Amino acid sequence: MSDESDYQPIECGLYSEYEVAIMQRRRWRMHWRDETGNDHLETLRPTDLQTRQGQEFMLAVTDGGAERCIRLDRIIRIENLAGEK
Repeated sequence: MSDESDYQPIECGLYSEYEVAIMQRRRWRMHWRDETGNDHLETLRPTDLQTRQGQEFMLAVTDGGAERCIRLDRIIRIENLAGEK
């Protein structure tokens, strides 16, 4: 995991949007970059938000049941899937 010194806090409004998505069980197509710089694009359902060592993370699950832990400042783009709230 990366050093917390490079973590950039996200805006409160965006954090609130993530909380609502969890409560409403939304599915998203999410583009993010991992700690090694690799890009990922997957369909995910966010399940929780956590703070560890001064960094914030989204826990999510794929349609196939694989778990993901994504640092919030590495999320590049999220789009609601058709028919989702």
